[in-house]
Amino acid sequence: MKRRTFLQSAQLGTIAAIAAIASGTRTRAQAATLTIDYLGHTCFRFSGGGLSVMANPFRPGGCTAGFPAPDARDVDITVVSSLLLDEGATDNVNEDRLLFESGVYQFGDTRFEGIPIPHDRFNGLRFGTNTIWKWNHVGMNVVHLGGGAAPLQFEQRALIGRPDLLLLPIGGGDKSYTPQEALVAMRALRPHIVIPTHYQTTAADAEACDAEPLSSFLELEELQAQREAGELTVRASSGTLTLTADAIGETPQIYLMTPQGLPSASRLRVLA
Repeated sequence: MKRRTFLQSAQLGTIAAIAAIASGTRTRAQAATLTIDYLGHTCFRFSGGGLSVMANPFRPGGCTAGFPAPDARDVDITVVSSLLLDEGATDNVNEDRLLFESGVYQFGDTRFEGIPIPHDRFNGLRFGTNTIWKWNHVGMNVVHLGGGAAPLQFEQRALIGRPDLLLLPIGGGDKSYTPQEALVAMRALRPHIVIPTHYQTTAADAEACDAEPLSSFLELEELQAQREAGELTVRASSGTLTLTADAIGETPQIYLMTPQGLPSASRLRVLA
């Protein structure tokens, strides 16, 4: 894929300018609300403060077979964890506004940081590198872990910090955390809010999707014990969630979002 001239190559800890497409300064004062649309699998659209970001658009197939293809052509920035088709399809993406390599990039006053990690449990030999994306959106530290299966190391945890909002893959398979591995990552990062991703829904072609359902994660004994002790809150949501920075508390919360594009009758099966 050809790299646009304004999007200079960046190594971890350096900054590349995206000034050619920056449309003015964006500050917390412009809007304190973050709207999150769940488009399926690991794909989300984040809107707020005059900035729109899409993460991981996909081409329908396998775990995403029944979802419509996301359209990222009208967003300010698209970030992808890899160029695999279930999390980095570029059919409907403005490539001039696409971040697909690790590094640090500046768009207006928003800093995007891509942190590399092996995509699989074999040091990336099967699926290459997964990029974790981190940015601040209307005062909230957003971290999208992509679909990686490798454990977080000290350096990666230090770069990530403590997320206000963590997009956490939980469905297992060859290139994503199993439910238990996801719980380990969750314990390490101590996020305020978690949205589970990368699990099997009724939109999947079950014969071509190796992900487990959401229930495999929710039924983990440790999570159930935390809920019973009042140390964790689990909330059901629609395909759109609205958050504000001042509403984030110390008690961790898991939001179960229903991906957009599913039949309404499938909602309970997604959350079960």
